[in-house]
Amino acid sequence: MIKLVIVDDHAVVRSGLSMLLNAKEDLEVVGEAADGDEGIRLALEHRPNVVLMDLSMPHGKDGMTATKELKEAAPETFVLILTMHDDDEYLFRAIHAGASGYILKSAPHEELLNAIRSVASGQAYLNPSATKRLMGEYMDRMRSGEGGGSLEALSDREKEIVSHVARGYSNKEIAEQLTISVKTVETHKANVMEKLGLKTRPELVKYAMKKGLLNFE
Repeated sequence: MIKLVIVDDHAVVRSGLSMLLNAKEDLEVVGEAADGDEGIRLALEHRPNVVLMDLSMPHGKDGMTATKELKEAAPETFVLILTMHDDDEYLFRAIHAGASGYILKSAPHEELLNAIRSVASGQAYLNPSATKRLMGEYMDRMRSGEGGGSLEALSDREKEIVSHVARGYSNKEIAEQLTISVKTVETHKANVMEKLGLKTRPELVKYAMKKGLLNFE
């Protein structure tokens, strides 16, 4: 039996998901929460196999923060992000927060059920459209060399900035962690983007993953 906790700020969504999941012999919803704080509490209380986590919740902790904190407190619990955000930046941030899967709320029921079972078995899951898009972009960059500027062109401080950006930190948070000004962070980011030939934050995140900068200290 796969036990689940649903975290979503919409009661109708929680109710619909509970009805769908509880109708399956191998699935059981053991808790429902309207925000990240309550989701963490229920997950630590019930120790589910999988937490279905929304990202955008206006009250309490958002899904990204809750995922990170939950994985630190209960690493054996898998988190499957269920969201309306079909966006590469959200996807990368969710993965680095500790999520094992990412699926859209518009996905068919069978896809959701497959994602839950995959994540519960310890496998990673990305919705097919995201997988296809990311692989296509990666192959295009490999062929064209776009966004493949030399890592040696970056200073250690710039590598630090890239690492923090890729892990989802804001300019203010980066400035506080590195004990520099927000203006300095912005300057470093602009220099990095120019050196690497990148234009957007998601491109910078992908570059950091490709070059192994996510854990650069």
